[in-house]
Amino acid sequence: MTSFDAAFDWARRHVAAGRLPSAIVGVATTEGVVALDALGEVAGRPASVDDRYRLFSITKVLVGIAAARAIERGLLTLQTPLSAALPDFGHARDDVVRLCHLVSHTSGITECPLDATRPLRDELLLAGRDFAAGTVSRYSTLAYEGIAALLEDVTGQAWAETVIEWAAPIGATGLSLDDENAAEIVDAAAAGLSIDRFRELRSPGAGLVSRAEDLLLLGTELLRLSAGSRSTVLSPRTLQMMRRPLFPDVPRLDPYAAERGQDWGFTWNLRTRSPGLIDQDAFGHGGWSGTEFWVHPSAGAAYVLLTNRAIRARVDADELDNAVIGSL
Repeated sequence: MTSFDAAFDWARRHVAAGRLPSAIVGVATTEGVVALDALGEVAGRPASVDDRYRLFSITKVLVGIAAARAIERGLLTLQTPLSAALPDFGHARDDVVRLCHLVSHTSGITECPLDATRPLRDELLLAGRDFAAGTVSRYSTLAYEGIAALLEDVTGQAWAETVIEWAAPIGATGLSLDDENAAEIVDAAAAGLSIDRFRELRSPGAGLVSRAEDLLLLGTELLRLSAGSRSTVLSPRTLQMMRRPLFPDVPRLDPYAAERGQDWGFTWNLRTRSPGLIDQDAFGHGGWSGTEFWVHPSAGAAYVLLTNRAIRARVDADELDNAVIGSL
């Protein structure tokens, strides 16, 4: 078995230095989970690989899979307008916001805080426009409330139930909006986030909680799909669709400016043009509290980092990426 000592050493250094309070690091291949360990402390006790963490924006790709499955079933297309589910959306706009815009951060919907004071559906309906849909890319979590609305309209069930429905058959049974006993974000207040308000919003762009194993089981499925095998999650061609950049040539605004090299596929962050990475065919996502989930098809590995600090000076997750892929 390949040794991933460099990856665990990376996490160990940051935990020992106090830059991360805890770190769950795991690696999967097409054969399943091949490495998994827990470092640091959670709630005053040693961290465990079974601990549950807030995923924040890794939630986006899990909702994206649910939306892609709806496309497979003929319930949605990339061109489905948001107004199909929310007729009151966009009355003051002279453009049309479609699913392709919502999943690629090109909707132009004015963003609200993660701990908004109004329900997210109200925020979405009352939001202004930053730019015409499809002309610029600016990262948006509120747009995922639009994806949730489309999903709920065509499936007749809550968005989280739709995610849990596809995750259960692969054994990823820890995915949930239930954040009881989830690792505390140690600096949430210092970073400006009210966890109590955030959790009440049940955000489809940031709200799920998970174990590392749940994401690693998904990573195994996505690696198999990338190699052309079948899966209960998606078809190989649907994953190919999700990995195609949707608006690669539009201007990109902070926090993902052009020099960072990212493209946006169907909810996936694509690293095909990122500078400095050992392997650049990765797709995945990171989260506000330091969580990371990445799949490297050509290297044949997927990895997870679960942690719980929002302000992470001198913590560069690309170093972990390089340590995982450099071990293969």
